[in-house]
Amino acid sequence: MTEYRYQRVLLKLSGEALMGESSYGIDPVVTERLARQIKKISDEGIEVGIVVGGGNIFRGLAASADGMDRAQADYMGMLATVMNALALQDAFEQQGCASRVMSAIQMNEVCEPYIRRRAMNHLAKGEIVIFAAGSGNPFFTTDTAAALRACEIGADCLMKATKVDGIYDSDPVRNEDAIRFDTISYHEVLVRGLQVMDATATALCQDNNMPIVVLNIEGEDNILRALSGEPVGTVVFQEE
Repeated sequence: MTEYRYQRVLLKLSGEALMGESSYGIDPVVTERLARQIKKISDEGIEVGIVVGGGNIFRGLAASADGMDRAQADYMGMLATVMNALALQDAFEQQGCASRVMSAIQMNEVCEPYIRRRAMNHLAKGEIVIFAAGSGNPFFTTDTAAALRACEIGADCLMKATKVDGIYDSDPVRNEDAIRFDTISYHEVLVRGLQVMDATATALCQDNNMPIVVLNIEGEDNILRALSGEPVGTVVFQEE
């Protein structure tokens, strides 16, 4: 049996990751591919929680910049994450994988309210738990919600799935000479201002010694490879 470095993980998915090649909305092909990859992890006995963003449907910060009240815009963004969570749940169920959607904003007709001990009980039973509606508070990103949930449920690591294969010293899209880090400390991420997660999320992980693994979600079995200890992506760690 393969030994895995982490037994309980919190996976952060951006809403944009669900769009595929489209410019808006949810691509069923993408959700099916994600469900297959995450099911393999769950089948190995690893407990999986997911926080999903809503930027493929609505971005509260962008709406605020256009003149909408920031709190109102953020609440609308939280509702978008619930839509994404339900789409992921459907994809998991089509793969024969038990999953739960737990929302920080109560909407009992479509999903469960977030209760920490109930979430941990679901995870212990092998169910995938999808945390929706961010932290339930405006002015906080889903990155911060992911860091918060990872700490609350006692995850062994926070995995941020992106469209790049790790953390670079500059934007690899704009700079072909950008250097990728295999490992980097929280302090260096914050001092350099690297756009891994927002500063609040990174600081929360630092304070609670929560490792962050940044990897490319589009690679086949990248998550499982990272869990088994292969050098996939970049690990953000606590400097001694």
